[in-house]
Amino acid sequence: MLRADFRLWIALLFPLAAWPGERDAEAAYVGGTLGQLEPGVHGHASTADGESFVFKAKRAIIRVPYERINLIEYGQKVDRRLMEAILISPLMILSKKRQHFLTVGFESDDGRQQAMLLKVDKSHIRAILVSLEARTGRKVTYQDEEARKAGKG
Repeated sequence: MLRADFRLWIALLFPLAAWPGERDAEAAYVGGTLGQLEPGVHGHASTADGESFVFKAKRAIIRVPYERINLIEYGQKVDRRLMEAILISPLMILSKKRQHFLTVGFESDDGRQQAMLLKVDKSHIRAILVSLEARTGRKVTYQDEEARKAGKG
């Protein structure tokens, strides 16, 4: 009886669990050519859709078919935590805060080149990069060696 109850709980809870590679990643639109989004808009980036890369914000959903993507670039911006070091502890100046940026270039329906720059949550960037490479057939371009290590890591 216990085994049957356990199976029932697993069956009920399993759909609620998302695989790490298919979960939406928190992201923010930093900039690009998309008129429907303002820089700084927060949302979620996803590669779970088999046809399109999706960025969902509160007031807009951007779908980019994988076959139209012609650029995937990954980079990091490293900031020293100077203000935190001054306010909290001088040891904080030794730590670095990395921000993870994804650039997706694509051709729009009217044939024009478009681009969007997203700041992506660090715990999901690798899964998104791997998924984009697999779904588009394009290699990720890395801005520098540190980004290459973090993206492949």
